[in-house]
Amino acid sequence: MRLPALILFLVLFSQLAYGQLERATRSSMYVNFGRTGANLREFNEMLDNKGLSPMRKSYSNFGFGYQTRFNDFILGMEVLQNSGPSSLFNGYEIDYRSTRVMLNVGFAFTEEGPFQLIHYMAIGSGALTFQMLRDHQFNSIDRFLQEPQQGYILKDGNTHRSSLNLRGFLTEIGFHTSYDFPIPGRDESLEILARFGYAFSPFEESWDLNGVNFGAAQAGAFFRIGAGITLPDHNFFYRDASIGAHLIYGMHFTTPDALNNNLVENDLEPFSGRPNNWGLKVQGFNRALLYGVDIYNLGLSGPANANMDHTLNSVRVYANAGKILFDMRNFEIGVLGGLGYGNVRYTLNSIRKPDFPSLFEEPDFDGFVRARGLMGKPELMFTYAIPTNRGNFYDVVLGVHGGYELPLTSYSFFDLPMFRYMANPYLQFSVGIRP
Repeated sequence: MRLPALILFLVLFSQLAYGQLERATRSSMYVNFGRTGANLREFNEMLDNKGLSPMRKSYSNFGFGYQTRFNDFILGMEVLQNSGPSSLFNGYEIDYRSTRVMLNVGFAFTEEGPFQLIHYMAIGSGALTFQMLRDHQFNSIDRFLQEPQQGYILKDGNTHRSSLNLRGFLTEIGFHTSYDFPIPGRDESLEILARFGYAFSPFEESWDLNGVNFGAAQAGAFFRIGAGITLPDHNFFYRDASIGAHLIYGMHFTTPDALNNNLVENDLEPFSGRPNNWGLKVQGFNRALLYGVDIYNLGLSGPANANMDHTLNSVRVYANAGKILFDMRNFEIGVLGGLGYGNVRYTLNSIRKPDFPSLFEEPDFDGFVRARGLMGKPELMFTYAIPTNRGNFYDVVLGVHGGYELPLTSYSFFDLPMFRYMANPYLQFSVGIRP
């Protein structure tokens, strides 16, 4: 692997250096979905020894990505959520899922134009969850807290604690091909794309859970199709339009007071502090129009009692649109409105679970309750762009974002409303690049 990686690095470096002679940029954001082949060999062998059918050999992918092109050099970022096919056994549902955050670098084989063919390599990290659970017909949160055991939940990298709680080293090698279609009345184009290649974890023993290796859940040949918005460079003058990627950290001014009261009443430790929030903001503008997507994760965690710990997690995904109100000397003020999806999940995990196959034969240790629905938010944005070089290929953008999140549907844990926890003012700080 070292020689091909060195050759790829030298090719990319030489092309980037040559590309500084002539400016050509393109930025885009996209969503994609597809499937990846996988065989959970060790777990399937255990099922076979018990005379049970194996799990199916593939998992689905759903991803959101950002990509920018500097001449022939490609830089991008992608967040992937992967879900395995579920199997039923004696009233339990067995399934697995993984989350990945990948940084992509690549080289374009084609000149800048409506058709692109790109070879890329991605490196990143992720998290894996494997679970075997059965449904419980609870009618109150107190009943759940007294007897939460629905099965088992195994995690390697628990993103319910924090967005940054990722594990392992993951890679992809693949190809990206796309074609642009004009959007009537707009300077942007609609990009239809396909990605194919091979994903793998280079370290063989990286994903062991209770005596079984689940590395195949992070590997396999993949094929994904998708669509996005792209900004071909030839449609714009400098500062007319761009799409940037930003890392965001937020402070959300909310606490789960109602849930904490029930936890104390059931002899469990309450959560302390406010939820942490790290996420990704992809934001584009065309003259005064703003648009983009936010993805972030609010996590709280701690010990529940001597035998269990617990997490309270909420994922938020927003599609945003707005307008720049003020723009002078790289300083901008804008307003946005967001509409999207939110969930909230409370999980109790036993800290003393046996290894397989004992865990498979006596699985009742963990449990969770979840609510989900629609969310909305208004936001006020302040940003400052710092040019980075003489050619001004991209700016480093610093931002402050303030707003209020409002649940648009009912969020309840059985008889316990979580509406007040989901509704909260927030303050976010961002840093990113904008071509």
